[in-house]
Amino acid sequence: MRYAILIYDENTADPSAAPPPDPEVWQQVMDDYNAYSDMLRAGGHHVAAEALQPVTTATTVRVRDGQTLTTDGPFAETKEALGGFYLVEAADLDEALRLAAACPGAKFGSIEVRPVVDFSAPDVAGQFS
Repeated sequence: MRYAILIYDENTADPSAAPPPDPEVWQQVMDDYNAYSDMLRAGGHHVAAEALQPVTTATTVRVRDGQTLTTDGPFAETKEALGGFYLVEAADLDEALRLAAACPGAKFGSIEVRPVVDFSAPDVAGQFS
């Protein structure tokens, strides 16, 4: 089953509040994420991964009464924001949670694990209950 490992942190939510990271600290963070990605690949779990630009670059789109409305920024103001994700293959939720706990972002933010809907499954409606 596929799971999304969603990485939330405070710096993504409010990038102007934090000073730029020390280059050595930033390099260590990148090394940690590269090692995590390598671990996922080696274990056959890695499907996809991307880092996202800060919320200041986001645009929210809504369609109401046939009108397309756009708003700069995210939908909700929160302390943490989505900074990136991994899409992994895991046998079950327990394995997905173990993979998420190994994510470097778990040390300074929060990780949300969410099953991905398999639209090819015969009973897709049951996945939403």
